[in-house]
Amino acid sequence: MLTHPTLDQLQALSLHGMARAFGEIIASAEAQSLSHPEWLALLLDREASHRRDKRLAMRLRYARLRHNATVEDVDYRSPRGLDRSLFQKLGLGQWVEARENVIVCGPTGIGKSWLACALGHKACRDNRSVLYQRLPKLFTDLALARGDGRYARILRTLSRVELLILDDWGLEPLDAGARHDLLEILEERHGRRSTLITSQIPVDKWHDLIGDPTYADAILDRLVHNAHRLNLSGDSLRKKRAPATASAKPST
Repeated sequence: MLTHPTLDQLQALSLHGMARAFGEIIASAEAQSLSHPEWLALLLDREASHRRDKRLAMRLRYARLRHNATVEDVDYRSPRGLDRSLFQKLGLGQWVEARENVIVCGPTGIGKSWLACALGHKACRDNRSVLYQRLPKLFTDLALARGDGRYARILRTLSRVELLILDDWGLEPLDAGARHDLLEILEERHGRRSTLITSQIPVDKWHDLIGDPTYADAILDRLVHNAHRLNLSGDSLRKKRAPATASAKPST
């Protein structure tokens, strides 16, 4: 068999997974024992795997998740009130398909962002588009975008992604511009896409946080009523890790 011309053809056709598998099989002792159907099945399997990995890498780059977290690595032993059955249900990803929302509330350091990124990572693995944004920075970016012509384009991006993760909601009260921006984002996504929000502030205090009663009613109506809620409690997990970090620090 002419090995190199075959590899060249596979590469030319952008069948890189098949090309890699072909080279590995030719170099191994099992090449002679495989039938033609077995050869083809192995090559196709490797090509499919290669394309899945490539799509996942692209989706993760686009998502810009804050943490490299997965639903399989969630620590349920930490005393933070995490509803295990609910989170495992969310980990199946059907809520994204159903265009439902998720709200994760709890004190600082309890792992809200990590859990959000784990659900985002699962959505990427399910071949869904995901985008992570910290709300304080997003509001600043949108305010600047009004002046340089990018505002409409950013809103289109936020409206089209299948799962939008909005982290650190409620660190400060909303001004008029931020209220308008949040309502525009949620209005475009309501019933069409899923949104995940994390916050230190309990949901029953969000109305006051938004400030304007009319905007508050509109925003909460589009966000809360079809949302799964994870309410966390307890001490910061960062505090629990601090002694280990300090002991590992080299002496000077």
